[in-house]
Amino acid sequence: MVREIAVAEFEDSGFCVLEADDGAAALAHLAAGAIDVLFTDIRLPGVIDGWHIARRARELNPDLPVIYATGFSGSDQLQIVPGGRFITKPYLPTAIVAVARELVAKAN
Repeated sequence: MVREIAVAEFEDSGFCVLEADDGAAALAHLAAGAIDVLFTDIRLPGVIDGWHIARRARELNPDLPVIYATGFSGSDQLQIVPGGRFITKPYLPTAIVAVARELVAKAN
């Protein structure tokens, strides 16, 4: 449900959104084409987490803006890529879109 709300907010703000149910699907999206900004949760179903997705995304596009989200704290060691943003839940979807716009503007 959280993902659905974030997707709707991004789409309402003019972004074209590619959704992924797990890390493997996210990596497939990254490999398939151009992405303007990566918004990922840290903990995902399966063995691939958001940290790994972001590192792989940056291998493919070193300037890609990355936003991480998580509802967990303390137990995860932060592995933020340079210039990435880390946001804890709960967050306002409008705030995520604002950060995405800021990072995309800096990258262009």
